[in-house]
Parts: sequence; C-alpha cells; structure tokens
Amino acid sequence: MSEGPVFDQAFREQLATLFRWRRDVRRFRPDPVPEQTLDRLLRTACLAPSVGLSEPWRFVRVDGPPRRAAIRSEFERCNQAAQSALPDPAAARYAALKLAGLDQAPCHLALFADPDPVQGGGLGRRTMPDTTAYSAAMALHTLWLAARAEGIGLGWVSILRPAEVARILDVPPCWQFVAYACIGWPERPDDVPELERAGWARRDPGPPSVLRR
Repeated sequence: MSEGPVFDQAFREQLATLFRWRRDVRRFRPDPVPEQTLDRLLRTACLAPSVGLSEPWRFVRVDGPPRRAAIRSEFERCNQAAQSALPDPAAARYAALKLAGLDQAPCHLALFADPDPVQGGGLGRRTMPDTTAYSAAMALHTLWLAARAEGIGLGWVSILRPAEVARILDVPPCWQFVAYACIGWPERPDDVPELERAGWARRDPGPPSVLRR
C-alpha cells in the first residue's frame, strides 16, 4: 500500500494564504476565461466530498444573452425588494454596495443539486436529505479555491429566487438551485472582503465559537 503525499509546513502556509485571499469577487475584467481552464476548474470541483459518493452537483453554463439578461432582471427585482425592506439609513448603505458582477464577468455558471441522484444508492440521505445540497455547496467551494489558485475570481450571487432561476434556465423541475456564480479575472485582488472594505460588516477576529458538552 503506497503512502500518501506529505504536505510540509511551506505548503500549509501557502494553503492558509489561499484561504485568506479567496474573495467574493464583484468587479471583473472582461477578458475571457479559456475553455480549457474552465474545464480544468470544473473537474477539480468534482473532487469535492459528497454524501454517499452521490456527486449530486449539476452545473449549467449560462452563455446565451437572453438568459443572462433574464437573470440580470431577476437580480434587479430581488435587489430592489431587499433594499426597500430596509429602514434608513441601512437602505442607503445597501444601495451603495456592489452585490454582483453580472455585467462584467465573462463566465456565468449556475449550480444545482439533484436531490435524489441514482449514484450513491441513497447512502447517508435518509435522515438528512439536504446533504445533497450541502455536497453541491462543497463543490462550489472547491471550485472557488481552485479558481483563486489560478488568479481567477468567483462571485456568488444569492439575490435571486430559486424557482425563477430554474424557470429561466429550463432545468429539470426536481433540481434544487444552490448558487449562481460569476467567474472571471478580478479587477484588483484583495485579501479583505469587499463588504468589510465598504463598511457593511467585519470579520469576527476572535476564535471560533465552539460549544462544549
């Protein structure tokens, strides 16, 4: 039986740097992402863990201008509703935020989860059926880190109604919407979250909250 790789201190430090520099990108350059690069990133995403080895993630490339425009309109409706629900001055602060890179990102990718994939034989899902969606989220995070390692940014657009996204993209009705990702080369990489730079919120500098029993 062969031994696994040894990840030395230098590698672990580099890995920690990658975690720190993974950002939710909203400002992109228009340069296209090469097809072979995107294919490589998606293959890496599929190395993510999944419940029962079910690999329930389903990726949808959104390339057509009419569908992109429909997603953009859906985002605008949802974003306006979110802003309208806030009291002043929070509404004004919200309006100043840039919350998506839909217009600039060269690549749009929707991620869905198949809630009942044949693969995996249902293992591990009887008591926690939502683990298929959790598994798809793990694939997104794996893609996010792999992209950042190549200098590519990813922005997770969550201000969308899942049922409307599914309708626009005409996917199987059983698929569960997980994320809409904008992917491309960031205008300016940064190790500080954009919302923190904008003064909306800050990371908690303290230790993780761990409840002991």
